[in-house]
Amino acid sequence: MTTEDGPLRAAVLGSGSWGTTFAAVLADAGCEVTVWGRDAATVHEIAHEGRNTRYLPGIELPAGVTATLDAREAVAGADVLAVAVPSQRARDVLAPLADAVPAHTVVVSLMKGVELDTDQRMSEVVAQSLRIDASRVAVLSGPNLAREIAQRQPTATVVASTSDATARLVARACASSYFRPYTNPDVVGVELCGAVKNVIALAVGISQGRGMGFNTMATVITRGLVEITRLGLALGADADTFPGLAGMGDLMATCASPDSRNHTLGVHIGRGMSLDEAIVATGGTAEGVKSCRSVLALATSLGVDMPITSAVVQVLHEDLPVDHLAGLLLARPHKAEGV
Repeated sequence: MTTEDGPLRAAVLGSGSWGTTFAAVLADAGCEVTVWGRDAATVHEIAHEGRNTRYLPGIELPAGVTATLDAREAVAGADVLAVAVPSQRARDVLAPLADAVPAHTVVVSLMKGVELDTDQRMSEVVAQSLRIDASRVAVLSGPNLAREIAQRQPTATVVASTSDATARLVARACASSYFRPYTNPDVVGVELCGAVKNVIALAVGISQGRGMGFNTMATVITRGLVEITRLGLALGADADTFPGLAGMGDLMATCASPDSRNHTLGVHIGRGMSLDEAIVATGGTAEGVKSCRSVLALATSLGVDMPITSAVVQVLHEDLPVDHLAGLLLARPHKAEGV
């Protein structure tokens, strides 16, 4: 994408699989992109070899992507700043950059979680940490498995912001022949879909690790969407968001794909690994591991019943044996399906 002064400049904070993939998306859309990361070897490889073999083996990055170890250098002059760091570390990464982000920059959160202790959504953490108005913040969510996008397989996504201008700018910055963004004003709904679907994917993975089949998977996915919708509506989200790309679309992809880290970690847990062993075996950040507790805390504070989320928290963090998971999911009071 270009402006009157030349190509749009973009920065991506985070050199993991999703951050690097989205940097490639931005570059394919015509932006000049700088990735910031902490790992010197990864940054050097992105900048000088056009690859990130640790997170995206076999993928060649576009020529428009470079990288740096200096976060302030990355954000300097950026028109669009994408944040792809682990959600529970976001505040620590962003707060020191508040005075370095240009006044015209729009910030897009690629993170999927709810902050522990504060119960804040990631857009709220971004705005507060960078000391910017919510109108300059967008969130991006959808069926966006990084490896498939890095291979330029067609997909769609949702860009949500309280400002239509911000949403449209981010959408234009990342639109390409294989990446189709749709805009949506429902920031709350889109963010909650992105956060809670990881928790539901953990439950699906655990059940599959125990040898359960497609009936169980379909049950957990469908009732999981009910949980997401229930929490979203309690926070004022738009009901139309949940059956869409950011809701059911992302939920299906994350729960069914072996490329989903949350699903994969759940499978490891279901097969008998400890949480620490499963995290190592998964080889990347599975946001649902930490955010399941903050999602449950948020739901509890609102009086919203989320049995699948509660069961995942008990298995991962409260030593509930995995064989008890199915009982918790199904031993609910009999009631009509739509409630």
